[in-house]
Parts: sequence; structure tokens; C-alpha cells
Amino acid sequence: MAGWTLITGASEGLGVEFAHIAARENRNVILAARSKDKLGKVASDLRELGVKAVVIPVDLSNMTEVDRLWSDATDGREVDMLVNNAGLAFNGAFADAEGWERETSSINVNMLALTRLMKLAIPHMKQLEKGRILNVASIAGFAPGPGMAVYCATKAYVLSLSEAVGNELKGTNVTVTALCPGTTATNFFEDAKMADATILKIARPMDAKIVAEVGWLQSAIGKPVVVPGAMNKVFSFLPRIVPRRLTTLVNGKIMNDH
Repeated sequence: MAGWTLITGASEGLGVEFAHIAARENRNVILAARSKDKLGKVASDLRELGVKAVVIPVDLSNMTEVDRLWSDATDGREVDMLVNNAGLAFNGAFADAEGWERETSSINVNMLALTRLMKLAIPHMKQLEKGRILNVASIAGFAPGPGMAVYCATKAYVLSLSEAVGNELKGTNVTVTALCPGTTATNFFEDAKMADATILKIARPMDAKIVAEVGWLQSAIGKPVVVPGAMNKVFSFLPRIVPRRLTTLVNGKIMNDH
């Protein structure tokens, strides 16, 4: 059977770019996200490229739905690549009660769903004796971020988990890569209510296609952590040499609109 790539958050942004890269490599694709209509449009475009594209609408904040996604995705298919791309964020003070619902969803999607899919995928891939997992983290995972405290914490988790599990899998034909982009030209900042954030004024967002291509190519050679873009590499390195208290203070300034 031909290999399949399962991509979460596949209805827009990086997810769409990953799907098109997979199709260019003649890989069949399973698209997962909430919007059936948006997924249908992406799938239609991929089929025109000559590959199979399956649509699975899913709410990744619901763990029962996550299990259903994997069950449906692997029904008669060998999934030898998993792209955990789905992610949510909330911009605002942690003490704001109004943020709780969004933050809960962020924790469920960014951490629990990603972890569960990895847990299900790895035994499947080991049986196939091949597999790649590409987790979309963020440079936000390298340091605390006041104003986006929960989001940054979830991405720190993704980064740490990816590195640890990838190390455990050494000696197998299964690899784990954490892609850590900085600001990227997607709908992320609008969805997180960050359209006026300072970071967008000091760091020009990278093109989503370039970010996806860098992550995809580096995951193909099993690189554990990928930070696309020279400026992002600087941002990700600074927390190692700058006092953590100062890094936290600076992040708090650039994550907000003042």
C-alpha cells in the first residue's frame, strides 16, 4: 500500500502548504481540521495534482474525537508521516477570566491531541519500520511569554516532548522533528487577536510556504529541531545566554500591542 500523510490543521496556513508539498512528492494525504468545507476545497486542489486526498473533520480539543481521527485515518491505510500542525492561542493577561475557554482549547489541541496522536502513530510506524513525525512548535517555546503565557508554555512542551521522544526512537526508522517558526504569514495572529502586536512591527512574517518547505526537508533527514530564518535562530538562541528574567520581560513587551 502507498504511504499516507496525516496533517492536522490542514484547512489553512501551514497545513495547506504541507499538504501541497506532500502531493508534489506523490504522497496521499489525510486532511484533518474543523471546517469540512475548507478541507474539501484543499482536497479538491490536491486531487488535481494526481494524489488521493481524504477529508476528516474533527475537533481536536475533544480526545474522543482525536482517537476517532486516528482510527479513521488508518482504516486500510499505512500512515507513515504525521504532521501535528493544528494549534490555538490566546493573547491576554493570564488573570483574564474570559481567556479560560480559549486557553483550555489551546492546551487540549496544542498538547493533549498532539501527544495522543504521537502515542498512536509511533507503534503503527514501528510496525511499518518507517515513519516521520513533524510537530509544529514555535520559537515561543524557547522562553516564557507574558501576554501569551499558556501558548508559550504549550509550545515549550511540544519542543521538549519532541526532543525526548525523538531520542528514545534512535535506532529505529521513526523520527520526530520539532519545527519552531517565528512570525509566519498565516491567520494565526488574527485568530489570537494579535494583529497589532509589537512583534509584527519588528519581525517581518516569513512566507508560510518557505516555513513549511524548510520543516519538511529537515524532517526528511531526521533533524530534531528546526528553526527557519536567520532572525528566528537569533531569537531562539538568546534565551540561552540572556538572563531568563530579562528574556521574559522583553517577550512581554513584544507579544502585546503596547
